[in-house]
Amino acid sequence: MHYAEYAGRCPQFFHLGGPFALEAGGVLPDLTVAYHTYGTLNEARDNVIWVCHALTANSDVAEWWPGTVVEGGLLDPTRYFIVCANKLGSPYGSTSPITPRPETGEPWYLDFPTLTVRDMVRSYQELRQALGIRHIRMIIGGSTGGCQAMEWAIAEPELFDHVALTVTLPKTTPWIVADSEAQRMAIEADPTFAERRIDGGKAGLATARAMSMLIYRNSVAFNRTQHDPEEKLAGFRAASYQRYQGEKLCRRFNAHCYYRLLEALDSHDVGRGRGGVAEALGRITARTVVMAVDTDIMFTEPEVREMARLLGADYHVVHSDYGHDGFLIETPAISRILMRYLE
Repeated sequence: MHYAEYAGRCPQFFHLGGPFALEAGGVLPDLTVAYHTYGTLNEARDNVIWVCHALTANSDVAEWWPGTVVEGGLLDPTRYFIVCANKLGSPYGSTSPITPRPETGEPWYLDFPTLTVRDMVRSYQELRQALGIRHIRMIIGGSTGGCQAMEWAIAEPELFDHVALTVTLPKTTPWIVADSEAQRMAIEADPTFAERRIDGGKAGLATARAMSMLIYRNSVAFNRTQHDPEEKLAGFRAASYQRYQGEKLCRRFNAHCYYRLLEALDSHDVGRGRGGVAEALGRITARTVVMAVDTDIMFTEPEVREMARLLGADYHVVHSDYGHDGFLIETPAISRILMRYLE
């Protein structure tokens, strides 16, 4: 598999010349951000909805959030200028571990420097200015996308009218860090991960994805959807499903990118250098909408509710049998909630 095969469906590319300093001390010699837009920017340059995607998604919202980028939908391109940028470290076109280094022409692989959510947001700020956007009507982020949206709303509070956060938290919990570390251990156990090849760590990535499904879903979802109606000694549906999920991610993602993105999630803390989480959240001035999924065991409902309290946000609980993944599956319910604020 070659780098170009990860680029996604017809993205645009923003290039920033010169060095891009990272929060952890590393430096990227240059910067590329892949992005998609839908609709037309109005004369006032303020009819903007910005979507921050989750861990392994790309910048093509119409692809991974079907039913939203349509006339009359949440992301109506006849009314709004919708922007989604591919996060740094992702293999879908933005600068990442599989991007060729200017000085060598070879991908970075494990030499790629440590990233944080703040680095991702700073790249969005550069893109926003390049697009000439003056104001953002609503920024939407679910899961790790919510981490980005929150960070940006704190960094530039005057830029946004509404901030919509779904199944996310202001600081990564030890529970999530533990899950990330277990996944990284699976990738490290694959001896090909240390090799300088684009498909290095593929078997480890498949295992990591199978592990992550246990926190993205829950026992209720697995017991209902992967139940074997007949008696068996082997060949269980749940086992096949886990292998399928691992293999499916390997066809569209990269182990080196996944490894660095998990590290970025672990270090997420909006209160870092700002006097703590509560003080940082207090900087957000936009009207904020927070949504939890009642069966989520990753970003749990009580934790999300506490964040909403600190924000003074409007709070909604969405029911789903699918745990954390409900934020992508329960699109009609989430769209109905957010469209009320846009209207």
